[in-house]
Amino acid sequence: MNEAEFIAALRRLPLHPAARDLRDDVAVLEFGGETLVLTQDTMVEGIHYLPDQDMGDVAWKLVASNLSDLAAKGAQPVGVLLSYSLGDATEAFVAGLEDVLAHYGVGLLGGDTVGANGPRTLSLTALGRASHTPVPSRAGAQVGDGLYVTGTLGEAMLGFEAMRDGTGGDAAAYARPMARVAEGALLAPNVSAMMDVSDGLLLDAFRMAEASEVSLSIDTAACPVADPARRMECLTWGDDYELLFALPAGAQLPVKAARIGTVEPLGFSALFVDGEPVTNPQGLGYSHR
Repeated sequence: MNEAEFIAALRRLPLHPAARDLRDDVAVLEFGGETLVLTQDTMVEGIHYLPDQDMGDVAWKLVASNLSDLAAKGAQPVGVLLSYSLGDATEAFVAGLEDVLAHYGVGLLGGDTVGANGPRTLSLTALGRASHTPVPSRAGAQVGDGLYVTGTLGEAMLGFEAMRDGTGGDAAAYARPMARVAEGALLAPNVSAMMDVSDGLLLDAFRMAEASEVSLSIDTAACPVADPARRMECLTWGDDYELLFALPAGAQLPVKAARIGTVEPLGFSALFVDGEPVTNPQGLGYSHR
């Protein structure tokens, strides 16, 4: 099974209502008068980070990528649970973990440690408290909404290349990405749909369109990219952790963001890129095989 087939198989299991039918990046759980938002991400050595990468940076990214999922729901982080595979540079990992938890004001709740042979696997579960209900999802985009994205796309790609090639270029966007927690909380009351851009703008837009049962039309020239000469690579590489959202006409835009398209009635394609229909998500971004 590939990733999509595996998730489809999981949907046939008994699902908790909080799971949102496994069609979002989080679970949303009503509990004791609170709305809790839960998410989990995993990083594998050699796939999600370079084998010789600074483990302090790996710790930062592991936390930030999870907090980015919370940010896309307007949730305030409460704490994290860590699953850690013992290995080299554990001291550096702990130092990086301290840096990122202090930066976001998040506490470590606990977790588990394991010893393993082969590539290291690191996993983190993040818990957040919703700042607004209903909690935004990938679904909900409405015809006539504007489509927006925060930040600049492709900076992580350039950072990865600088780190991989040892050019001395700025690798911060790849090594220590920033979760848009504050922006997500400001956007949550206003958006009709929102998600973070982790696997590439075009692929994540395709997913939003499918979840919302609409078509999204994107003007690539309007997309803010780090390298205009490599525009399509910037829109498909991923690891940007920016926020992609649909905003109703006339609604307040409380953060700096670029309008990159429009939500349109569902046609024969979920996504239109510069007017051309895209019917297959293959090649639009990163996906697990």
